[in-house]
Amino acid sequence: MKRLSLKLKVTLLYSFFMTLLTCAALAILFSLSNQEILASTQNTLKKQVQESMEDVEWEDGSFDLDSDFYDLDGGVYLSLYTETGELLYGRIPYGFDLKPDFSDGQLQTLSDSGRQWYVFDLAHRISGYGLVYIRGISSVTEAESSFRITLRFAMIVLPLLVVLTAVIGYLFTRRTLRPVRRITDTVQEIQTNQDLSRRVELGNGTDEIYQLADTFDQLLDRIEHAFRREQQFTSDVSHELRTPITVILAQCDAALADETLNGEHRQQIELIEKKARNMAQIISQLLLLSRADQGRQQLQMESLNLSELTEMVCEEQSILAEEKQITISTQIEPELYASADETFYIRMLVNLISNAIYYGREGGHIFVSCFRQNGFIAGSVEDDGIGISKEDLPHIWERFYRADTSRSASGHSGLGLSMVKWIVEAHGGTITAESTLGKGTALTFLLPEEKN
Repeated sequence: MKRLSLKLKVTLLYSFFMTLLTCAALAILFSLSNQEILASTQNTLKKQVQESMEDVEWEDGSFDLDSDFYDLDGGVYLSLYTETGELLYGRIPYGFDLKPDFSDGQLQTLSDSGRQWYVFDLAHRISGYGLVYIRGISSVTEAESSFRITLRFAMIVLPLLVVLTAVIGYLFTRRTLRPVRRITDTVQEIQTNQDLSRRVELGNGTDEIYQLADTFDQLLDRIEHAFRREQQFTSDVSHELRTPITVILAQCDAALADETLNGEHRQQIELIEKKARNMAQIISQLLLLSRADQGRQQLQMESLNLSELTEMVCEEQSILAEEKQITISTQIEPELYASADETFYIRMLVNLISNAIYYGREGGHIFVSCFRQNGFIAGSVEDDGIGISKEDLPHIWERFYRADTSRSASGHSGLGLSMVKWIVEAHGGTITAESTLGKGTALTFLLPEEKN
């Protein structure tokens, strides 16, 4: 039941209780109907026998019986007997071979060869003749037979009724839950397309689902407004900071160009310049991510030989790796082509390798690979550095996230992997991370291969 949809669960529950209720109602109805049929048969038998007394007359030394006496009204067989039990007139049902004693005014229930009969006798004294008995016989089996036909018909109709109930219940439930499906689809579209402008918009309604959809739309309005304000704030702040950072860097360059500057002051200005350049890099990254969030960052896609680009980046980064005596080795399959933005591909690879250098061990190794894999170009950057814990691994793509706050003193802003993730996804690819604390980290990306 856990894997069934809500529509099916409600339909099954509804059908079960409707079937249970129908079966209980039919059971009670048939029980009462059976009793009613038997009671009706008994009453009809007594009534016919009582009324037939008026049809029997003695005239001129013989009985004069009305023609109604021989009618099978209500399935009742009437017959006239002498006081000693001799049959005078009337009809006896076929298969009734019993000869019960007369019991005036008493209803007898008899069985014969698997069949049941009602027998009702009334004594009638006729002027000029004497005492006679009028006997009425009615078949209980035939009365119940019509009931059994109805019961069989009900057993045939009941499954059809269950199926019809289930179908109607499913259609009704699906229609009732259609707004919920629309809400779910909207949420999935927002999640897939990162489009906060989407709304459920069910329209006017008074039930709880419509109220939920309206509340959800209002929440989306507030989230979108807050998100736009955050994007605008980030963009505005980044733009505003670029000018003073540029001035600081220019002043640092001018001060450092002064040959009369003593050593202590030179070190202080060099430190300011280093921090200013770090800030400039952070501002540049923030602007890029802000434009990406707003959908304003365009990619210049072209056919690129990723094998050559990857090899070139690895050679450039080897110079930085030498400072920590880290060796960069490569395994790059030749002639790997993809439609990509050259600038952003290089930035992505530089971020991955520089990240591996910074968190790598002194005298360690970095392994860069690039190869074809099932219609994709797979690239990987592996290091044998400090690694990342399982708790921190899911968060490394978040902006400004650092597993170790002591790393904030470095030139790493915590935006590099966020930018890498955006670049890969903007190219229609995916990126994953595997890491073991104390042993190293492997970052692997997949980009669609260019079709010939």
